[in-house]
Amino acid sequence: MIREACQNDLKEILSLYLYLHETDIPEETKHLNSTWDQIINDVNHHLIVCEMDGRIVASCVCVIIPNLTRNVRPYAFIENVVTHGDYRGKGLATLCLNYAKEIAKENNCYKMMLLTSSKEAKTLGFYRNAGYNSSDKTAFIQWLDK
Repeated sequence: MIREACQNDLKEILSLYLYLHETDIPEETKHLNSTWDQIINDVNHHLIVCEMDGRIVASCVCVIIPNLTRNVRPYAFIENVVTHGDYRGKGLATLCLNYAKEIAKENNCYKMMLLTSSKEAKTLGFYRNAGYNSSDKTAFIQWLDK
């Protein structure tokens, strides 16, 4: 089942993120809970989850970004695409991305963008098969320290 995350999903999502790039689950703090509440209550922030066998096993984030160009149409940014290691290769992340695409269409977005740090051919092929290309734009990132 594909759906948007609800208030009670935080612990499962944080556990799933261990398959993304996290090395541990953050300590439950006021800041964590405040950030979670902000995400859950933001109408432009869509944390999509896929449930299977009674647990969250895949997810992605789709953020709708208001925009003044392209006839004042927003665009969607996709981030944190992840599937539990035991559930990979079953098309679950694709289901999440397709759900995000429907959200983008419902919000009249003119494009969807995503970034990946992966250089693996399999991962890049996955995104190409999902309809994304790496030839239209060039991405630059500037990491900020505390």
